[in-house]
Amino acid sequence: MTACRLLVLLLLASHLLARGPVYVVLWFDTEDYIEPAADDAALRIANDLTALDVRATFKIVGEKARTLESRRRTDVIQALSKHAIGFHSNWHSLHPAPAEYLRRFGYLEGADEFQRREEPGLIDIKRIFGVPPVCYGQPGSSWGPQSNLALRRMGIPVYLDEGEQVGLNEQPFWYGGLLYVFNMGRNQLRADLNAGDQGMASYTRFDEAVSRLSSAGGGLISIYYHPTEFVTTEFWDAVNFANGAMPTRKDWVRPHRRTSEDSEQCFRVLQAFVKHMKQTPGVHFVTAQDLTHIYDGPRPPAVDSRKIAEHLSRQITFLDVDGAVLSPADMLIQLLGLEPQVGDGPTAPGITPWPSATVPAFLFERAKNDAADFIRRNHRLPDQVFLGAETLGLSDFTATLAGKLLSPDSGMVRILHGHTIFERYFSTDAKGAFNWPIHPKGFAAPELLDLGRLQGWTLKPAKLRESDVH
Repeated sequence: MTACRLLVLLLLASHLLARGPVYVVLWFDTEDYIEPAADDAALRIANDLTALDVRATFKIVGEKARTLESRRRTDVIQALSKHAIGFHSNWHSLHPAPAEYLRRFGYLEGADEFQRREEPGLIDIKRIFGVPPVCYGQPGSSWGPQSNLALRRMGIPVYLDEGEQVGLNEQPFWYGGLLYVFNMGRNQLRADLNAGDQGMASYTRFDEAVSRLSSAGGGLISIYYHPTEFVTTEFWDAVNFANGAMPTRKDWVRPHRRTSEDSEQCFRVLQAFVKHMKQTPGVHFVTAQDLTHIYDGPRPPAVDSRKIAEHLSRQITFLDVDGAVLSPADMLIQLLGLEPQVGDGPTAPGITPWPSATVPAFLFERAKNDAADFIRRNHRLPDQVFLGAETLGLSDFTATLAGKLLSPDSGMVRILHGHTIFERYFSTDAKGAFNWPIHPKGFAAPELLDLGRLQGWTLKPAKLRESDVH
């Protein structure tokens, strides 16, 4: 074998090894508890996928589960149970929807209110389906960051949905202690149910996404539908609860139905698309439950503290170093000498009225110990840290702590002003990010985006595990 040919083979082998696995999470927001035909649609989809040996994730509304039970649709419950079961709020579109009430609360109070309103639906799903839901996704665009804390309390590890409020490189990320599949951009796609058997554009988009992700080391594609789409031409909630409407139950109307021939075509489109994806080399279907196994967990290993300090003194955002990915919260927790833990960001903006460019070392050490104790007790970052009667905002305290590690001084500590740049991953469009026909006209929630940015201290990319689960 010539040296040239050997080089070509080595390059080819290196290229093949560099191509990573591509995962597809296929999920269905199973929500329509008004139109009975939506029950049959969910049954048909679940059975078709089971016959193809593909497991999907069915995110179920609490009232939908209760309706299936009251209609004695054990056939639907059993069919869906062969797939992963998720949670899609208690009532979905009945007002107030999550963003409508969460915008009235702060972070901690909002988490309590979310749990009070939504957990009854989760409990009913667990009772009716016999398993705890493995993920959550908000109804429509009715998102709020307070749900993260509540969902952790409720034992849900994955946030699976679409939205514009926060996103990171069109791939999964860790945020608020949850694995988020959200704002996936080019990697969120679907076959057009109304395009019929000739709708090949979706195949091209899928193949392009697979090639792009595979050549970058692997990644995830997110695809979702609603079972009701297959049997109705309009959404069940839009004809009842749009623009803040709240009719009594006896006045609820059923959405307009597709013809049986039209519905059958929709089922064929999905089935053909799934077959195409399944036959694509290097592609694996996963459920929301599988995601927790193919991505590294939220607690990172310890890394060189000096590298952390150098990073935080320049910019406060996540860090990918030495094979580990750390959020700003992870890094601060390590610099404070605490064990890795999952927690929350600050609940309000901190302020820095400290009047001097330096602080006595003994006073800063006391502040450092106080910050560590606050995190240890409350499992969240403080808004600010006290220096005697005055304070340093969290970002300034973090940068100053990093600077002290890089330039230890026996007498005085120089105050550094921190530069948080993780805000770039959050929407600033308080109206557009919550655009949903169910919300009242002109609905905007700047309060939720502000709280969401504060929780950006917990934001970091999710990292695929080295070993392939397949």
